[in-house]
Amino acid sequence: LNRDAARRRALRAASRVPLANKGARLLLRAQVAGLAAASKGAMLAQWSRGATPRRAALRVFSTQREAKRRDGTVATLSKTRGFLDYERSAEPYRPPAERLADWGEINLTSPAFEREELKRQTARCMDCGTPFCQTNTGCPIHNIIPEFNSMVFEGRWRDAYDNLRATNNFPEFTGRVCPAPCEGACVAGLIDSPVTIKNVEYAIIDKAFAEGWVLPEPPRARSGKKVAVVGSGPAGLAAADMLNRAGHLVTVYERDEKPGGLLMYGIPNMKLEKDKVQRRLDLLEAEGIRFKCGVEVGVDLPVKELKSQYDALLLTVGSTLPNDLKIPGRELEGVHFAMEFLRKNQYALFTDRQGKLKSHWTGEKIDAKGKNVIVIGGGDTGTDCIGTSLRMHCKSLVNFELFPRPPDSRAPQNPWPAWPRIYRTDYGHEEAAHVQGSDPREYSILSKGFHGKDGKLTSIKTVNIRVESGRLVEIDGSEKEWPCDLVILAMGFKSPEAAIAEQLSLELDGRANFKAKYGEYATSVDGVFAAGDCRRGQSLVVWAINEGREAANKVHSYLSPK
Repeated sequence: LNRDAARRRALRAASRVPLANKGARLLLRAQVAGLAAASKGAMLAQWSRGATPRRAALRVFSTQREAKRRDGTVATLSKTRGFLDYERSAEPYRPPAERLADWGEINLTSPAFEREELKRQTARCMDCGTPFCQTNTGCPIHNIIPEFNSMVFEGRWRDAYDNLRATNNFPEFTGRVCPAPCEGACVAGLIDSPVTIKNVEYAIIDKAFAEGWVLPEPPRARSGKKVAVVGSGPAGLAAADMLNRAGHLVTVYERDEKPGGLLMYGIPNMKLEKDKVQRRLDLLEAEGIRFKCGVEVGVDLPVKELKSQYDALLLTVGSTLPNDLKIPGRELEGVHFAMEFLRKNQYALFTDRQGKLKSHWTGEKIDAKGKNVIVIGGGDTGTDCIGTSLRMHCKSLVNFELFPRPPDSRAPQNPWPAWPRIYRTDYGHEEAAHVQGSDPREYSILSKGFHGKDGKLTSIKTVNIRVESGRLVEIDGSEKEWPCDLVILAMGFKSPEAAIAEQLSLELDGRANFKAKYGEYATSVDGVFAAGDCRRGQSLVVWAINEGREAANKVHSYLSPK
């Protein structure tokens, strides 16, 4: 076959690949066809062996890349063809044995920006005509990703920092805790692995702090308008930052003894060190934002009284009511919600208001030491409970997942550039496998009842399930009893607490969240706005930052002269 015939066959094959939209399909067709035209023999050989178009392209990419490496043709780092010449290499974590011995961050201790491999990874960015990484299916805050990749490749770190901070208030948080939907939407991921965008992001902000570029920037003038922000999680902090930049006088109310919300108490230290959270809080305070901690609005301070003292009120209280597991024996001692477990143990680590950490556990906590632990529910919170239990030296650990094991690659109904719902191994799973010799997850498990003795939990009864016509069906004869002393419920959250809404007579949506239209953020009460998880429901830190930024803009418009 000649070059044109190979190209035509590539186009026909690419047309059969399930993708989310016409634009995505055109991108794949162009890339696969170009590869086929240049490497028709290799592509046809792969197809003759039954490879899918994506797998055929990936194998040819890999073969060509390895051949070039053997003959030295990619010795000089190149941005033009980096996505063809270099393999994805994500920033590694510290070895499990090392990181399980402390509460420090799981990331390598030497800064990512010092490693030459990071530059090679930025070379893989394709400078796409349509960078899906920064669309709504990718980055919710629309980081200008291709540009900062190019800047890092060229060694223009200060420019990269200026680029990043224009869209992201807190890249030191998202660079560590975000699951990186931008990478799921990366065009390079169509036929190869996506660019390591998340690693580049936190390398940029770490470099900025190391170089002393991140300094307080108080507003030059004040508007005289006062805004109260209730809740100091990522949405509240982002909104407070933007409103303060606009010149308004911002006071943030937090019921805990330290600001930070989920960032300070919900995400464990090994994933996000609290000195990094405190560092950002100190900057915000130096810029003029006031924090009032230990004040629970709606309990210690009536909401209407608070509203009367300010020109606008922004609610960013999160989604804090957890989903429960209402089965027999739920009242037994030893069954706890995930956030209760994580928060109490984070409290035990604090020693002073600066957020420094103790080297040992003291104070009130839910201790997993020497216990058979079962975590019910997956996701990031479930993984954090696994990692925390292992560091407390639990005796054994199992993680129950209600649904079947995800596929290793995208299913047809989960096309690019949507977030890939595939099987992943997170840091907690890796650590459990290191300690126990196997992955802790058990799939398709339905919990039926807790058993105990003298009021204390001793076991949990389960049954295996399968999916039939979209329904979960129990499998006869699959019942099992698991010994356990501690069960942690990590099944997500359903809504914000009710006190504030009741006192203000706020209108709620069908899920009991504060009703406020996305993009507008105004509630049913004049001068009261809502953003983050209390408005949209349980979501990601990066979505909370997005909502905080956008809500701040709407509050600013409300306060500005008409």
